[in-house]
Amino acid sequence: METKIARLRAAMAAGDVAGALRIAARFPRLGAERERIQRGWMAVSRPEFVRELGRDPDALVADAANALRERYGIGA
Repeated sequence: METKIARLRAAMAAGDVAGALRIAARFPRLGAERERIQRGWMAVSRPEFVRELGRDPDALVADAANALRERYGIGA
């Protein structure tokens, strides 16, 4: 059985940031990176809403990807 962390790492290795955020946003313990990861997932799932708030969805997703790399030591 593949763990969620393994699926997260595989998604990031494949360059699937949206898929990795989908997995990670539901983790109960995200530490200091929690807000960045959840904002990134919101930017992926609801980009128009994020634009209405005056934020750049692409920048939030890029920041969330960096947060995933910092939190879990993974690349992509």
